[in-house]
Amino acid sequence: MIKVVCGIIVDSNKIFVCRRKSGIYLGGYWEFPGGKVENGESEKDALKRELKEELEMEVNVLNYCGSSTYNYGKYNVELIGYYCSLVDYHGKLTDHDAFDWIITENLLSYKLAPADIPLAQMIVNQFIIPKNYE
Repeated sequence: MIKVVCGIIVDSNKIFVCRRKSGIYLGGYWEFPGGKVENGESEKDALKRELKEELEMEVNVLNYCGSSTYNYGKYNVELIGYYCSLVDYHGKLTDHDAFDWIITENLLSYKLAPADIPLAQMIVNQFIIPKNYE
């Protein structure tokens, strides 16, 4: 089981997602950015490090959002999501070729990586008020 952390980065009521570059594993899929937790590293520290390395992004890691597991065939992934607030980002992409800030209602319309889908469903369920309650 590979432990991976991802940031559910929220700014101005929108959520940040990145699209993986074509030619790499899961190329063309959108995901919440993050990466592997290294031995002896806390989940929050790993998330801050990965976002800094891959995106030159600074965030405040806030609360635990949820987790999912997915079997990608050769390995299993445990994806652990944390809500984050944005501190600084200037558009750098390393493993990705695009990013977007999207409203919660549109999150599930993106072609998300399989491990990210359960987290996206949790987020949508937490943030959308059912129409009959408006």
